[in-house]
Amino acid sequence: MIVAGVTGGIGSGKSTLCKVWESLGAKVIYADNLAKKLMVEDEAVIRQLKQVFGEKTYHKDGSLNKEYLIQEAFQKERVEELNRIVHPAVTRKFREIIEETAQTDTKILVKEAALLLNSGRPEDLDVVVIVLAPEKDQIERVKERDSVSDVDVIGRMNKQPDFESLKSIADYTIENSGTLKEFKQKSEELFYRVLEDYRDAV
Repeated sequence: MIVAGVTGGIGSGKSTLCKVWESLGAKVIYADNLAKKLMVEDEAVIRQLKQVFGEKTYHKDGSLNKEYLIQEAFQKERVEELNRIVHPAVTRKFREIIEETAQTDTKILVKEAALLLNSGRPEDLDVVVIVLAPEKDQIERVKERDSVSDVDVIGRMNKQPDFESLKSIADYTIENSGTLKEFKQKSEELFYRVLEDYRDAV
């Protein structure tokens, strides 16, 4: 089984690539979704979040108080504190998923994460793919998707890594600068190229 990491900036098209790969048989774990799940299911994460951000982090019914946490973490510049709790839990859970999935006939397991390479290249990945796109295209896609302004999108982009500078630690880079149809075709071609290049791992 090949364990791949897919990353790229906001609006670059990394989720589109992952959806194409899923349609071809890959199993994709979206780190953001996994993090949200662990924040309401993992007892250690829940305990740490309450210790760091306070009891108000959760509603009485145990659901996450998203508005409060966003205010505490993002508006008070405490995102690093949040990441220090959640990211290690996501990494641990993904290692469990690798072990479980290795027992199946899955050929490619993918971890999709914007912050995949923030601490260098993760040891548990065989392959790293970076999705790149022109900045103007990223802005337009996110504006349309999230109904936000240019300023909001640029602000979010500025908080993300410089993916151009991370190309040296990736195995593949894929450019999303044409039509959606063209990018889906390129994503499909890359899927089969990875299978071929790493066929000994399958």
